[in-house]
Amino acid sequence: MSSNIINLTAANIQQDLLDAPQGTVFVIDFWADWCEPCKQLMPVLDKLAAEFEGRMILAKVNCDAEQQLAMQFGIKSLPTVMVFKDGQPIDGFAGVQPESEIRAMLEKHLPKPQDDLYQQAFVLHQQSDMQGAYPLATQALSYEPDNSAFKLLLADISIELGKVADAKALIETIKMADQDAQYQHVLAKIELAEQAADSPEIRALQDALEAKPDSLEIKRQLALALNQANRHEEALELSLQILKKDMNFEDVKKVFVDMLNGLPDGDPLASAYRRKLYALMY
Repeated sequence: MSSNIINLTAANIQQDLLDAPQGTVFVIDFWADWCEPCKQLMPVLDKLAAEFEGRMILAKVNCDAEQQLAMQFGIKSLPTVMVFKDGQPIDGFAGVQPESEIRAMLEKHLPKPQDDLYQQAFVLHQQSDMQGAYPLATQALSYEPDNSAFKLLLADISIELGKVADAKALIETIKMADQDAQYQHVLAKIELAEQAADSPEIRALQDALEAKPDSLEIKRQLALALNQANRHEEALELSLQILKKDMNFEDVKKVFVDMLNGLPDGDPLASAYRRKLYALMY
């Protein structure tokens, strides 16, 4: 039996159902041993419970053993299935229903994985843990690519991680109708980040490199400055150019690895440049 399947009784209903954490979705199956339709329905509910583990609890009530409980719920025929949340019935049906119809009913009420991922990412973002928030927000958006709230959160996190181009690309896909106060906030942060990333020091080093395009030392200094300004891809590309010329130049190999390790989990930039380093070394 799956860990999210329980037998509900008068003895445990308060603790297991009524005092359950807010938002927990219960599917209550009222059945009896003599009821043949109940036996047809039960494996379908068991299958769905296993599939939606972590999103719902299947609570079974044996109406022969728990007659008082069945009366309290007003059960008039078997099988009866009730969807229960926050102390209240919110949906249900009587008799045997096809799996497709039961699934469609459940999908209306079950928490979506992307909503949970978004919430976790939002909390970590509020706690300034951008490294932890980034992969969660990315995953949430992969479930629902057109969700503007998901896009804005990921864009905001991306700015904090220096992925300003990614943030800009994200908010450019947000429709006019969804360009709310949060959109304006993220847009303003992008503009500020772009200004900060184009410092006089970086411009001076770029001019110096233009004058001496083969100077590994100028490239090293520029790569460090770019990385400091969160222009990670440009910094990695410059560092890679140095390593292609001289694998042991100064501390560039260590700095390159440090840059990669500083990127958040799931960042495609990290895996792409890690592969380039391995190709160079081996």
